Amino acid sequence: MKKLRYIIAISAIFVVSSCNDELDTENLSEKSLDNFYKTPTDINEAMAGVYNAIYTVNVHSEEQVAANLMDNMMFGGGGPDDKSAKWVDNFEDPAEDTYRDMWKQSYNGISRANAIIEKASLADFSKHFNTPQEAEDFKKQAVGEALFMRAFFYFRLAKFFGGVPMIIKYDGDRLVARSTYTETFAQIASDLKLAIETMPATPFPSIPTSRYGHANKWVAEAYLGRVFLFYTGYMSNIEKKATTDLPLVGGGSLTGAQVAAYLDDCINNSGHKLASDFRNLWAYSYVNKSAGKNVLPWATTEGLAWVGQDGVTPTFGTGNYETMFVQRFSFGDWGWTNGNIYTNRLALFNSLRGNSLVPFGEGWGWCTVNPKLYSGWDDADPRKRGSILEVGRADQGTDGYAKDKGDHETGYFNKKYTSLQHDNGKGSNVGMFVQMYAWSNADMQLMHAQDFIFMRFADVLLMHSEITKTADGMNAVRLRAHLGPVAYSLDNIKTERLHELAFEGIHWFDLVRWGDVDTAFNDVIQVRNSGVDANYSVKYRTETKGLVPIPEAEVRLLNGVYNQNPGW
Repeated sequence: MKKLRYIIAISAIFVVSSCNDELDTENLSEKSLDNFYKTPTDINEAMAGVYNAIYTVNVHSEEQVAANLMDNMMFGGGGPDDKSAKWVDNFEDPAEDTYRDMWKQSYNGISRANAIIEKASLADFSKHFNTPQEAEDFKKQAVGEALFMRAFFYFRLAKFFGGVPMIIKYDGDRLVARSTYTETFAQIASDLKLAIETMPATPFPSIPTSRYGHANKWVAEAYLGRVFLFYTGYMSNIEKKATTDLPLVGGGSLTGAQVAAYLDDCINNSGHKLASDFRNLWAYSYVNKSAGKNVLPWATTEGLAWVGQDGVTPTFGTGNYETMFVQRFSFGDWGWTNGNIYTNRLALFNSLRGNSLVPFGEGWGWCTVNPKLYSGWDDADPRKRGSILEVGRADQGTDGYAKDKGDHETGYFNKKYTSLQHDNGKGSNVGMFVQMYAWSNADMQLMHAQDFIFMRFADVLLMHSEITKTADGMNAVRLRAHLGPVAYSLDNIKTERLHELAFEGIHWFDLVRWGDVDTAFNDVIQVRNSGVDANYSVKYRTETKGLVPIPEAEVRLLNGVYNQNPGW
C-alpha cells in the first residue's frame, strides 16, 4: 500500500516552556528542544512534521483549490449549496476566516523548520553513519531542506496575503507587525539561496525513491525562479514600482542573470527531464492498464503509459523524471481526526457533480472550465484534450453524462486532477487508486491518492525562457506537444504557460504578476445553473491587488498589530 511519508503526526515534539526553580531538572520522559534533534531519526520525524503543515482542514485554505477558484479560466461551480466556492470565485469573502487554516499551518511549518535549522546545525550525527562525509551530507540536506520549506511557507503566505510577520527563530517573538512586501521576499530569496548552497547536488534519479517529493537543491533552484518572476512582476505591474532584481536580507539582491544561472544548473545537472508525452504525467493515462480493459479507447490507440508517482520504479519502467516537488496524498477514514485531509480534495471537488461514470467518477463539480479556454486552444495541441475533460463524448467515457446537476456548467472539467474509477470485477465501480493500493475504504470522498504537483521540469524550462527572453526552453516544451517552434515574446510565453500548466494552481498567480488580473474578468459567459441558462461574469476588485484578506481572528487576536489588506 502507498506510504504517506510526509504526514506523520509529530505528537512527541512539544513546545518548550520556561523552567522554574522547582522543575529545573532534565526531562527524561518527553521529547523537547533540549533532547530532540540529535539523531537522524529525530530529524526525519521532525521533517515529517514540517511537510505535514502543507495540509489544511478548510478546503479553501488549500493553495491549489484557492488559486483555481480565483483563476479566470475556472468558475466556482458546485451546486446551489456551494455558496463559498461561488463567493471566492467572485472575489467575495465567504467567512471572516476563510483562509485562516492556510495562515496557521504555514506558521506551524515555519516554526518546525526553524527548530530544525537551529538544532540540526549544532548536532553531531557522525556516530550514525559509516563516514564523516555521509554524516555531513545528511546534516546539510536537513538544514537546507528546512530552509527551503521555510521559504516555501513564506512564499505561500506572500502570494496570498502580501507582506507577513517574519518569525525566523523558533523562540522568536510571535507578536510582531507585518513586514513589507520587499522584506518578506528578501527573506524568501535568502532562504532559497542558502538552501541551494547548502544541500548536496545529488542528481535524479540517484535520490532514493523514499525521498521522492522531498525538497532538494534542484527544487530550491526552480523555486528561486518562480519567486523571482513573481516578485519582480508584482512590484512592476501591481505596485507600479518597476523592479528587475530580487532583494536579499542585508541589502543585496539577485539579478535575472543570476537566477537564470541557477535554472541553467537545474536544467543541465539535476537529471530531471520532460516526460515523453504530456498526458503520461496524469493518472488517467493508467486507468486502462489498471482496469485491465479498454476503458479509454483513445488512450490505448495513442499508446499512453503513465510515468507514475514514485520516480524510477519497476511498476512504471523509466519512471517520472519530470515531477520535482509534490504534495503527497493517500486515503483517509472518517474515524480519524480530520480523516479526509490526506486525500486529494482538488480531485474530489473538481470532478463531475452528480455523475458516477467510468472512468471519470463523481465529485462536487467545483472549478468548471471556462469555455473560452477550450475554444481558443488549437485542436492540434494534444494538451487540450489531455487537460480538459469534455462531457457527452463516448471516446472520453462521458457519453452517459447527465447535465444540469450543478451550477456554472460549461461542459468542461479539469482532467488532470479528477476522480478515477472502474469496475472492480465484482460489479461495482471503485476508485482506481483504491484498487491499486488495496485500500479498505472505497468512499468516493476518500479515494483520491493522486499527488498534487507543485513543481515540474516543464515549468523550469518556461521560466528560463521568460527570464532570459529566449525561446529555447519554451520551444522544448512545445516540441514535446508536437508543435513547431515560435519566436520569444511575452505573449507567446503567456499562451504556452496557460496551455502547459492549466489547472495546476499557477495561472492565477501568473495573471497577478503580469498585471493581467485587472482586465482578465471582463467576459460574460453563458452557463447552466442547475438546469437554467444564465450569464456569468466575475467582478474582480483591483483595490485588492490580487491578495486575500488577513484572517479576522488573527487581526483581533493581535489587537491592532496587523492591518487588513486593502479592499477587504
